[in-house]
Amino acid sequence: MKALLRRLCRRAASAPPADAHSARAETVAASALLGRQGEEAAARLLTGKGLAVLARNWRQGRLELDLVCQDGDTLVFVEVKSRRGDGLARPDEAMTPRKRRTLIRAARAWLAAEEAWSRPCRFDVVTVTARGPNSLHLEHIPHAFALDDAGTAVDRGHTPWQPW
Repeated sequence: MKALLRRLCRRAASAPPADAHSARAETVAASALLGRQGEEAAARLLTGKGLAVLARNWRQGRLELDLVCQDGDTLVFVEVKSRRGDGLARPDEAMTPRKRRTLIRAARAWLAAEEAWSRPCRFDVVTVTARGPNSLHLEHIPHAFALDDAGTAVDRGHTPWQPW
């Protein structure tokens, strides 16, 4: 019995303190809140520029589109990247070739679901930087990347009838 108590005490001593877990949970919650605030601010920015928001947080399986907008006749697939201002990396630096390929696959899925293959499309990015508790800096980057920028793996595993 004493040996069991000693083992339990050792495990309890080696486990991370409850404060570390709650601090991590708070960080994740703050990040999710910033993401939601960023997407809301991006939608306001784009509608202020005359774009119409057609879909928000559209999902199909693991694929997700933050915003799908319409700019005249053009469909605009918008990725919103939010970061705290004290970070080392800029939000747009998160748009790696892999992320671009995933965004293209999600756009394909949306076009298929909406039967909108004939519509012209583009990919935009809105970066959101939190500069204080109630201060967001937004930058809209239209035509943020072309299909060629996503790399050669874009068509892997997809049917050839798709236009991209």
